[in-house]
Amino acid sequence: MEEITMATRIGPRFLEALENEDWDKLPGGVFNRGFVRSIARYLGLDEEAFLAEYDLAHNAHAQLVEQKNAALKAENRIPQTPLWVPFAFVLAVLALLAGLTYGGIFAWRKYGKHPSASGAPQTAPTSTVPVNPPTAPTLPSTPGAGGTSGTATGEVALDLSVSASAPTQITIQADGASVFSGPLAPGENRHFSAKSEFVVTAADSSAVLLELNGEAMAPLGAPGASGTMTLSRKNLRSTSGGNSQP
Repeated sequence: MEEITMATRIGPRFLEALENEDWDKLPGGVFNRGFVRSIARYLGLDEEAFLAEYDLAHNAHAQLVEQKNAALKAENRIPQTPLWVPFAFVLAVLALLAGLTYGGIFAWRKYGKHPSASGAPQTAPTSTVPVNPPTAPTLPSTPGAGGTSGTATGEVALDLSVSASAPTQITIQADGASVFSGPLAPGENRHFSAKSEFVVTAADSSAVLLELNGEAMAPLGAPGASGTMTLSRKNLRSTSGGNSQP
């Protein structure tokens, strides 16, 4: 346990929580996956296989929590509608239909048997419709002004993801220019872009997790101590196709 802690800069309590699958003691999110990657890399094992096992175990725990929450909601659900409510609705509809039927019969008996006062039948006036109605002029369609835009060629920009598991002070330089300097709260995640390199300095090295283009980087230094690291394209592992693998 001490050897892995010194090599990966992961605290012993986090290692014990991973071993015992005690997810509530872990920071969660991207930190847990970074821990799994670092441990697998140090042991020389397949990182993706380790991440798949972690996802299975963590998802099973999440489903169990959701089931418990659903059971609690079921106990506190709203009571069902009383049975007399639909019967009362049906009776109201029947009463309305009976009233309409009675009113129709009464109107027919009173007005239907008496002919119209005028002897000649009345005809509705007819409207004259032109044979060839005018059609609206068709406006010419104007071609769109859109054009094809060329795509810039060149190397892919560097993307740095910085997260913290504990409060710490951090300074980040991108291509020689300062882009951030200040405190970083636990669970806070920030992204920065650069063309060639980053220089990262943290007051507590073990509290900072770095990912360059989706690939987890090694800790800045020993736990509890300050550290500085320079990250460039040399820190990215190349695959057979030449792309960095997260």
